[in-house]
Amino acid sequence: MSSVSNAAGAPEAAATRRPRTDLLAPKQEIPRPAYLTASAITATTVIGLWCLLSYGDLVRSDFLPAPDVVAATGARMIADGSLLGHMATSVGVIFSGFFLASILAIPLGIMMGSFRLVEAVVEPITNFMRYLPVTALIPLLILWIGIGIEQKIAVIFLGTFFQQIILISDVSRRVPKDLIDSAYTLGATRKQAVLRVLLPATYPGVMDTLRVTMGWAWTYLVVAELVAAQSGLGYMILQAMRGLFTDVIFLGILTIGLLGLASDQALKALRNRLLPWARER
Repeated sequence: MSSVSNAAGAPEAAATRRPRTDLLAPKQEIPRPAYLTASAITATTVIGLWCLLSYGDLVRSDFLPAPDVVAATGARMIADGSLLGHMATSVGVIFSGFFLASILAIPLGIMMGSFRLVEAVVEPITNFMRYLPVTALIPLLILWIGIGIEQKIAVIFLGTFFQQIILISDVSRRVPKDLIDSAYTLGATRKQAVLRVLLPATYPGVMDTLRVTMGWAWTYLVVAELVAAQSGLGYMILQAMRGLFTDVIFLGILTIGLLGLASDQALKALRNRLLPWARER
């Protein structure tokens, strides 16, 4: 009788312990407050380390400006309109190049991952181009396009386009063939199988690819504004580097990081809005 009661009590004890959340369990959701607290601790630690190094005179101010100096520089450049002007120029370049790359890479990547003939035609040049450093192409871009904004958009385009094709083709390639075969079995035509089965199955991965490559686009900003630029955050950073104005350099870096974070969150929100069946937290 005792063994029976113990056996019956064991599941009950396990059930009472189950609601406790293991914060370190793999693939386990954690409460939103715990998530936000961990993120806040990370941000606070980084800012605290920055304050310790700068205010504690552990690093010279011309190498690491204090947070209040960077904030004052930002307030001054916002007041005179220069920072907002640089931001507007860079955002225009980034989104123009990224948009052109995406509208071409998405259909081409899906076809490359789904149709072997398209893969045979596109993959050789794509694999060749994606290993070329964008900086090596700048002299040719200047020769072919000039030194205007078109050259800067082309740098962003080339930096993301071929990477997007490869990543999106991998997304399309991972769609199980059983899904397509099941659609044929149920009487779907080839067009219906592509439009109603293949494409919806690739959309979440495509949106994830756009988020990743948007980050790459922001990293190419300084390269895009390396030659003959008159404005832009990359131009601002390069000009500050020549005068060793580290407060302006830090301001430019922080601005790029914040704009990149905002664009990433915007793409995440767009993914959740357009693809409710693949919603992320």
